[in-house]
Amino acid sequence: MTVWDSLVLGIVEGLTEFLPVSSTGHLTIASKLLGLEIDDPAVTGYTAVIQVGAIAAVVLYFWSDIRRIVAAWVRGLVNKEDRTDFDYQMGWYVIVGSLPIGIVGFLAKDIIAGPLRSLWWVAGSLIVWSFVMVAAERFGKRIRPLTRMRMTDAVVMGIVQCLALIPGVSRSGATISAGLFRDLDRVAATRIAFLLGIPALVGAGLYELKDALNGGTGTAALILGTVVSFAVAYASVAWLLRYVTKHSIEIFAFYRVLLGVVLLVVLTSGVATAT
Repeated sequence: MTVWDSLVLGIVEGLTEFLPVSSTGHLTIASKLLGLEIDDPAVTGYTAVIQVGAIAAVVLYFWSDIRRIVAAWVRGLVNKEDRTDFDYQMGWYVIVGSLPIGIVGFLAKDIIAGPLRSLWWVAGSLIVWSFVMVAAERFGKRIRPLTRMRMTDAVVMGIVQCLALIPGVSRSGATISAGLFRDLDRVAATRIAFLLGIPALVGAGLYELKDALNGGTGTAALILGTVVSFAVAYASVAWLLRYVTKHSIEIFAFYRVLLGVVLLVVLTSGVATAT
């Protein structure tokens, strides 16, 4: 993998990790355009590792919230009186909501990194999940702020997050949509989607690190891609949180459909192969 490849993939990862457009789908497309083998374990491992840069960005952005939640959670483990603190409860929401994708991701690793790494899957998922996002906006009541979140919300969002293992679905798109269907407001759904992404993506990055290194991806390429994804992702997180305070996520659904249709045309015409 060249320095140019690392730079491009780092930018794509940072831009798309937290926008509901599917970072894995965009990374798969970008890898194909760069001439890389998209089902190569080294490539899939590399894209998982540089996600850690994007996660570092969201950790930095939410650092005060994370520190407060962790402190409250630890206090609640010791003192029964502190268990009524919402931050203590939020700690459990993130833990419980993160378990499904960790279990499914581990058990289905070979399928995710193999057969699903096809541009046919990416195109189909981009289009199909767009309709789910629009439905979430149209039918979700958006009446509950983050402080009214319940464990049921965390479980549902955690289970739906597993669908993001399919390239093209989008982890943030899946969890935000689930939150909207649960009648959380956009800001609440987006913030919990970010928090749920931290354990999931850090775990995936650490697990895939060996494949990225053993596959011939140099340490310098990994560092460059991770640093670039960190910088770009920080800006993306800040922008998206401001955007959802006043705007629908339907614009992302329209973009996804357009990209999916273009991809289907390219594949059907034989201009590019699916793997």
